[in-house]
Amino acid sequence: MLKGFTVPLTPTGKSSLVTAPPWYYSSDCMAVEYWGDTAAMAEFLPDGVELDAESNGRAMFCFLDWQFTGSNDEITDPARYQYREAFLLIEARFEGMAINYCPFIFVDNDSAIARGWTQGFPKRLASVFQTRTFAAPSPAAAPLAPGSRFGASISAHGERLGTARVQLEAPIADPREVFNRPTVMRRYFPQLAGAPDVKPPVNELVLSVTDDASIVQLWAGSAELSIPEVAGEEMHRLAPLRVGRGFRFGMAYTVTDLKILRDYNA
Repeated sequence: MLKGFTVPLTPTGKSSLVTAPPWYYSSDCMAVEYWGDTAAMAEFLPDGVELDAESNGRAMFCFLDWQFTGSNDEITDPARYQYREAFLLIEARFEGMAINYCPFIFVDNDSAIARGWTQGFPKRLASVFQTRTFAAPSPAAAPLAPGSRFGASISAHGERLGTARVQLEAPIADPREVFNRPTVMRRYFPQLAGAPDVKPPVNELVLSVTDDASIVQLWAGSAELSIPEVAGEEMHRLAPLRVGRGFRFGMAYTVTDLKILRDYNA
């Protein structure tokens, strides 16, 4: 019997891109809040999801430097399982519940893509970079302190898709003041046989379930963000009209489950 949580399925399952949950994540993160064109943002939302009128087009662009492990000591195999990520979140509502909807997300690792598609994240391959913090004092250390500057960028197919800068000013004691909405995605797998007349076998609105979630060392400050127009891309339609604060923080959580909010095939 062939084994594996995801393809490729093999006699032992060791070649599977992703092992079965639980999945453990820890990361250094940088994020920039901004406000975009509400009409454009509304067009990217699936049925049943609407813009949060009180947010007035607020969104968040996030960069993360991840370390992952699962049931097979993946933490000791960083070449396969460390990765960097960038994604966009739009503040919205589903049946009155305040959520963040994720229309775009990019990673630099195939295992992360497989886990993301399993969860419903629309992950694509890209190059993602961000400033790291180091303990040894140096002008290059980027300590968590007033005045420290951080940068991040996302590029794909030889094109720069986004650039961000943050300059720290002060810590925020309660992370829930900033990060207080669950993330919702469209989990979608098409059907090639009989296409385009056959419904996709998986077409769901899902909520990301994160156990033991923790946000630490949250700092805020001034920020810059640009999302340029690039041929073959649409993320520029969600570009900032006004940029707010920038953030630098650490985050960790565990993934074991997923909540289906709506089955569009039902």
